[in-house]
This record gives sequence, C-alpha cells and structure tokens, in this order.
Amino acid sequence: MALTGVRVLELAGLAPGPFCGMILADFGAKVIRVDRATATFSGDGMARGKKSIALNLKSAAGINVLKNLCKQSDVLIEPFRHGVMENLGLGPEVILKENPRLIYARLTGYGQSGKYAQSAGHDINYVSISGLLSRLGKHDENPTFPLNLIADFAGGSYTCALGIVMALFERTRSGQGQVIDSSMVEGASYLGSFVWKTQKSGLWSRPRGENVLDGGAPFYCTYRTADGKYMAVGAIEPQFYKELLKGLNLNSSDLPNQMSFSDWPKIKDKFAEKFLEKTQKQWCQIFDGTDACVTPVLSFEDVTMHEHNRERGSFFSNDEGEPSPRPAPLLSRTPAAPSSSRDPLVGEHTREVLAEYGFSAKEISDLQSSGVIACSNPKSQL
Repeated sequence: MALTGVRVLELAGLAPGPFCGMILADFGAKVIRVDRATATFSGDGMARGKKSIALNLKSAAGINVLKNLCKQSDVLIEPFRHGVMENLGLGPEVILKENPRLIYARLTGYGQSGKYAQSAGHDINYVSISGLLSRLGKHDENPTFPLNLIADFAGGSYTCALGIVMALFERTRSGQGQVIDSSMVEGASYLGSFVWKTQKSGLWSRPRGENVLDGGAPFYCTYRTADGKYMAVGAIEPQFYKELLKGLNLNSSDLPNQMSFSDWPKIKDKFAEKFLEKTQKQWCQIFDGTDACVTPVLSFEDVTMHEHNRERGSFFSNDEGEPSPRPAPLLSRTPAAPSSSRDPLVGEHTREVLAEYGFSAKEISDLQSSGVIACSNPKSQL
C-alpha cells in the first residue's frame, strides 16, 4: 500500500481526527490511537485498521511516554484547541526538537491563531464562518447545512490528510518534518474555491436557491417519484436537456426557454408532475444509458446493491457484515486495503505497541501499576 511503513500517532478526538487517521490507515499507514487511560469506551466510529493504547497525559510519566512514541513516529495528529498541547509540554516546539522529522498535524476548527482559536465549535459554525453556509439553501428560507460533511470531513479530515501526505513527500527531499495548521474553516473555504472564482460568471447573480447549481434551476434539481423516492436531474447543457425532455415525453416547443429564469418555477412544476407519474425504478429504465444526466437518489439500504456500485466494488463489508464505502481514490499499483476487523477497544494494544516502540516488559508493567497506562483485555468485553 502507498503509506506502508509510515507510523502515525492519533490523539483521540471527535470525527475529523479519526477520519483523517482512518484515511491514512486504509492506505497502509500504521495508525495508533492514543486514548485516555480513564476511558472505558471510544466514540471513534472510524477506527478501522487502527490500534489503541490508553495513556494518562495528565501525568509526567504519561507525557514522557508520548514523547518517546513521537521520537519513533512519522506523524502526530492532534485535535485540541490551540494551547492545550503547549500546556502539556507537548507543543511542536518541544516535540520537533526531539524528532525533527515528525509531521505534527494540528486539526482544529478555527486554526492555531485568530479571535476564535480557543473557542468551541462544530461543523455548522465552521461552515458559517467560511462563507459557504450563506450560499446553501432555498430563497427566503434559513441557510441549510449539508449534514456535517463540508467542514468536519472535506475541509478537515481530507484536507489534513492531504497536508500530511504532502509534508511526507517534502520530507523525502529535506529530511525535515513540519507543523500543519489545518483549520476546518479555511479547509471549507478552500473547498468552495469554485464558488469564489466564478463570482463574476453570473452563476451566482440571483438570490440563494435561485441559481443554476443551488436548486433554482428545474434542470438541476431533485424530484419525487410515484413510490415516494427521488430522482436527481443535472441536465445543464442543451444536449443533455434535450435528452431530459425526451425521457419525460415533453416537447421543448410546449415549454418556455430553458434559461428563462422567470419561468423556472413553472417548468419545475411541470417536471414535478411528470416525475410523479412513474416509480424510481421505471424512471431508471427510461434514463439509464442516456445522456439526460438523470439518476436515482439512492438510500443507504439501496446504494450497495446498485448495479454500477456493485460492478466497481464501491462498497465492502467488514467481518461483522457492516457495509462501508471503499477508500478513494483508486491507485493502480498500491491500492488501499481497508481492514475488515472490528474496531479496537480502548487500550487493547497498549502492551503490544509499547513493546514495539522499545519499552521493556518491566517498564510496561510499572507504567500500568502506576496508572500511567491502561490495558484492555478483549476477552473481558465478551
């Protein structure tokens, strides 16, 4: 796999950090999640392929253990607000002195500086500050946030993982590590570069929810079907729009011009009436194989069985039969090979990992006796 041989320490946190770690693990990195020694349960739903050690970072001995792990690692992912690691004596100015090759990735909502650097927040807050939230939703309604995907995972996890890989690549030339300041606000903003760079194109000249790509256009929208499901329509170009009308059994001469903005509500109502005449399956039979850019809105229950996804193997199941998306993108020589094993228990691999990092059996035993580390026995969880 592409990242085989890369050692990653992931300090336990909420969704963005764990997904960043899972991306690296899926592509071959050895990812060790550092849990709290007092924790009995992990909220990490993206622990695939990771190992877990449980460590008390409120003790001097625990801090020294983490420092020793950092000396022999390639990447550290930390998800805390600005200043937390510095207060623990684990800031980058300390850790990079002991391991100048370390990639110190700081994945936070607001970044390491600025007015909000030490403020609490979640995806909705980060997307609001990025400017993107103001563009999402229908006209005359409150802005609509698309789950917690834009800031947490696209602007956060994926952007941070990209930064880590770039820093690892640069290290092959310089031999030096560096600090990554990955702000979810800025990651979300950067994700919206297309919107920023097309401000003068006319794409966004109308109010929110009334433009071509934000749900205003009848040819770029979703429609309910006779069986209560939905179809997605993206027939922007004239040749695609022509195919859409053909599938709906409509004549262009009976409708206003495609780009007549004032007539869009009328056209949308007509399309809605037509889509209600057939089931989702029936519409798929009509549009599959055409260039009308019409596809079914698949539920989680249906998506794994869709013919296209099955042919590509876009989803896989773990040992417990739970489906997940296959890691993306596909690499021809060194593809990802995600683990199918269950997620690790908190502290399940404490002894194993510390031994791999050079701690003796006595040192490990002493650390456990003093409460610096915790070791979980999987059998006790059965």
